[in-house]
Amino acid sequence: MNYSEYRAFSDFVAQRRIVFYYYGYFSQTIISAMADTIKLSMRQSDSTPSTKRKLFSCFVEMAQNIIHYSSQSLTPPVQDDAEIRQGSVCIGHVGDRYYLLCANRVAAADVDTLRERLEPLRTMTLDEIKRAYQDTLRAEQPEGSKGAGLGFLTVARDASEPLEFEFAKCDNHDDMMFYLKATV
Repeated sequence: MNYSEYRAFSDFVAQRRIVFYYYGYFSQTIISAMADTIKLSMRQSDSTPSTKRKLFSCFVEMAQNIIHYSSQSLTPPVQDDAEIRQGSVCIGHVGDRYYLLCANRVAAADVDTLRERLEPLRTMTLDEIKRAYQDTLRAEQPEGSKGAGLGFLTVARDASEPLEFEFAKCDNHDDMMFYLKATV
């Protein structure tokens, strides 16, 4: 990348009011470092404490999702701890709201399951999401799940608009790209 390419990228970031962007490998250590950076950045913002909490909560859940489910991994897919997987996360600011975007490759076989978990969240009311969250807390962990199944519910609960998601074919690969957007 030369200076003019860097300048064009910087202008692109500034125009879209991107306050944080990371593309690469995610681990618990990297998420912790990013979380510290986001906390410091949010302290300097004029956002309400509630918005700051929700933004941080969504960030953590979306980053955890990458660690648990990205199909691009430096660690063996069967490894359940100290996983290192690839993806990206972006936080931007529009008006008085923030948006979070995350993207990572997922196995094509997982797309239907993800869609079945996400699609209902787009039309549920906040009360229905909260009720589903409580029900999930009481339920047993789904087989094969690496978490309690609360991640998408947490993001949907904290978002101010319905979640947006998309799956797209990867060039030269059988996996699919998974994109998730939450507005806080």
